[in-house]
Amino acid sequence: MSNAYIRFWGVRGSHASPFPTHLNVGGNTSCVEIRQDDYILVCDAGTGIIPFGYEMLRQNNVRELMVILTHYHWDHVCGLPFFVPAFHPEWKISFFGPGDDQGEIKKYVAAQMQAPYFPVGTESWLAKISYLTPHKHGLQHGPISIKYNNVHHPGATYGYRMQVNGKSVIYISDNECKFIEKSVNKRFAELNKEEQSLYNEMVQEEHEAELDLIKDADILIHDAQYTPEDYAKKRGWGHSCYIDTINMAMDAGVKELYLYHHDPNYDDRAISRIHEDAVKIIRERKSPMKCHIAREGLRIDL
Repeated sequence: MSNAYIRFWGVRGSHASPFPTHLNVGGNTSCVEIRQDDYILVCDAGTGIIPFGYEMLRQNNVRELMVILTHYHWDHVCGLPFFVPAFHPEWKISFFGPGDDQGEIKKYVAAQMQAPYFPVGTESWLAKISYLTPHKHGLQHGPISIKYNNVHHPGATYGYRMQVNGKSVIYISDNECKFIEKSVNKRFAELNKEEQSLYNEMVQEEHEAELDLIKDADILIHDAQYTPEDYAKKRGWGHSCYIDTINMAMDAGVKELYLYHHDPNYDDRAISRIHEDAVKIIRERKSPMKCHIAREGLRIDL
């Protein structure tokens, strides 16, 4: 039987939050390990990749992994300067993320380890490092197939759909659901009939594209950073209200949803209230979808 699982190493967005009130959910920023047998895929390299790296040094079975980055904002790459396997010559590490070619991806990965931001650069890494060429058909890491699409977040940002041990696993850490729809609705009455018709078409296209990316997923890990009150203040920042994430997942026929990229200002009690409301919304819609809170250390067997 295949040994396949998902493990959360960092579940926060924006910045780390190592506070006593946050310990149940966890305070590290985005990092998720996906494994099938000896093939290890790491989604994002926030502070969660630091303890993951130390865990890798404690095992002797594997010395190779792939890191896929959704984008290059600080909370998704700030763990790389402290990712210990990169400093060991027996390791082989490949990187992929938004960029037109290998050179551009390499430039973006290296930028946050250049002076004056950090004392040593990626040239000090001793591992065998490679940067993967973008390909319209996606990527392959052993038995794990990976496809990527642009999502709605400032700058080029990817969402990833993977096939792992016969399961469809989707990782979308930063995405603002229904951005066009919400933007149009605020000023819809100001538009003439022709403009309203045009924008209705745009809203429908956006909705269909969002559903297509996550359709019938076995597991969806998705941005759910804001409450409705906070989303109203931060619309356009590239993150979703958890209610929109839940409804979109149900519309797409997702089987299990993991609310992710939690706001660092939300303590354990606040996130527990979000989960209670999520369960209520799902129950009211009579959906069979299961909904969980992504928590640091949580392991999902596939």
